[in-house]
Amino acid sequence: MSEWGIDDIQNFANRMRLDVIEMTTAAGSGHPGGSLSAADVMAALYFKVMNIDPADPWKEDRDRFILSKGHAAPILYAALAERGFFPTDELKTLRKLGSRLQGHPGYRDLPGIEASTGSLGQGLSVACGMAAAARLDGKSYKVYCLLGDGELQEGQNWEAAMFASQYSLSNLIAIVDQNKLQICGRTDDVMCIEPLPEKWKAFGWNVKIVDGHSIRQILDALSDAGRARKKPTVVILKTVKGKGVSFMENNADFHGRSCTPEEYAKAVSELKEVIQ
Repeated sequence: MSEWGIDDIQNFANRMRLDVIEMTTAAGSGHPGGSLSAADVMAALYFKVMNIDPADPWKEDRDRFILSKGHAAPILYAALAERGFFPTDELKTLRKLGSRLQGHPGYRDLPGIEASTGSLGQGLSVACGMAAAARLDGKSYKVYCLLGDGELQEGQNWEAAMFASQYSLSNLIAIVDQNKLQICGRTDDVMCIEPLPEKWKAFGWNVKIVDGHSIRQILDALSDAGRARKKPTVVILKTVKGKGVSFMENNADFHGRSCTPEEYAKAVSELKEVIQ
């Protein structure tokens, strides 16, 4: 575990939010809304929870992270850069021709990318494979998989959930960013996934529900998940899409569009007010 405290992790989360705004605006495209809602859990994972080493990104005993909702690549790139896996200056190359930072993560395009993702619904299956491999090889590393709530409308997730329960993959922790919005609007209106906790329980998982913008609650939930025995764990984060930027919050329009120059100035001003 790192020496960083809760206030430090929150500050990293806010810095990563600013990174997201800057890189998506520079690119003129991208997915800021779901990146901002996941900033707090990403900061908790990369600055406190996961066994990772930027100086040795492929070390054998590292924990693995899979961004199943691959369109939220900006927040993963921000986390990796702020953690020291590659220079933060490279963030400005998002979606540029020849850049290592494309619109969805590419396997080993950057150190720390464990799988190419973006075809929604597939990441949890990849994470199951990694967790099963660890078990077969007698390794102790954990596998973390971040999913979107709209993504859970894809049936493959539930096949993977059955697999993880059947084979008692307690080294697998799924994390659901439940911001209740997807590109077409509210998840409840597009294809309701409720009752979500009861679904996971029925599939044989431990279930934890926390405020996805409380670093303390996130850390406590992930710590408990890491000590689980016999069952996989899912942590359902209650989040706000676009968190941290007033006009983006709960606004589905920013699922997949960047800021105008005027919006960019306002977003940067708001975020810089909370960064220490």
